[in-house]
Amino acid sequence: MADKKTILNVAILGTGNIGTDLMVKALRSPFLDCTLFAGRNLTSAGMTKANSLGVRVSALGVESIMKDPDCCDLVFDATSAIDHKYHWSLLEKMGKIVIDMTPSRVGEMCIPAINLDSCLKYKNVNMVTCGGQASIPMAHLIGLLHQEVDYIEVISSIASRSAGPATRINIDEYVETTEEGIKIFSGCKRSKVMLILNPAHPPIDMQTTVFAKVKKPDIQKLNAAAVDMARQIQAYVPGYQLIVPPVLENKRIVIMVKIQGLGDYLPKFAGNLDIINCAAIAMAEEYAKNSRSAPIRASAKNK
Repeated sequence: MADKKTILNVAILGTGNIGTDLMVKALRSPFLDCTLFAGRNLTSAGMTKANSLGVRVSALGVESIMKDPDCCDLVFDATSAIDHKYHWSLLEKMGKIVIDMTPSRVGEMCIPAINLDSCLKYKNVNMVTCGGQASIPMAHLIGLLHQEVDYIEVISSIASRSAGPATRINIDEYVETTEEGIKIFSGCKRSKVMLILNPAHPPIDMQTTVFAKVKKPDIQKLNAAAVDMARQIQAYVPGYQLIVPPVLENKRIVIMVKIQGLGDYLPKFAGNLDIINCAAIAMAEEYAKNSRSAPIRASAKNK
């Protein structure tokens, strides 16, 4: 077990599928304790689950933290991109660490397999998107091993049943944020992102395909790096699988990954939600482990 001094009290804003699954994961973590689960509907499925686990609940949303600032050290915001901007304006003044689960592009983008340590400097980190968590590590390797990356395209296919109201409302932001993340972490000139909601029954697991156009592709080096990267991701996302290692097809690099969820609160086919939640828990646990290190500062984007 972790030393009690390293345990962070966390609050979760948003009591939908993502927020509820985060709560279950946080309660299992030796470094985190979920001390508040806040939304707007005390009779929702998420609130009912929280009550059954003995977690304090509130229907006041972010106001519940404003009324009791000492209830938490860190806040997971699992609401919407628009709501997060308002929430951050309040939580920043209270000095809270915030892990943003929405595609708001307010905080520092975090892909744990790439920049976990450097994100510790910031008080607002953004977990990009589920497609970003799945694809950006591979896009990053493509940029790292090739001098010129002209174009990267990412297509993610997820079970329609795993796409809740918040996911559907934020689809435009999802595409824009994922495209920006791909450019930032790979250095590519152009990027394109597509999301397919597949209504198949039984529901499919999440699959993400990365296509890239580069000059002088080095498949051998990329293959070894991709296998190693998949192992690093599996340390915090056990269901991450490299199902098609890098190959050259029609002068394009092609890589495909599949993600199956842990089945904590969500069904195992909801790997798209599980991967971003696992990434967020990994980031929160790192904050806990480093809670006595150098002061955390606001994101450079917000200065």
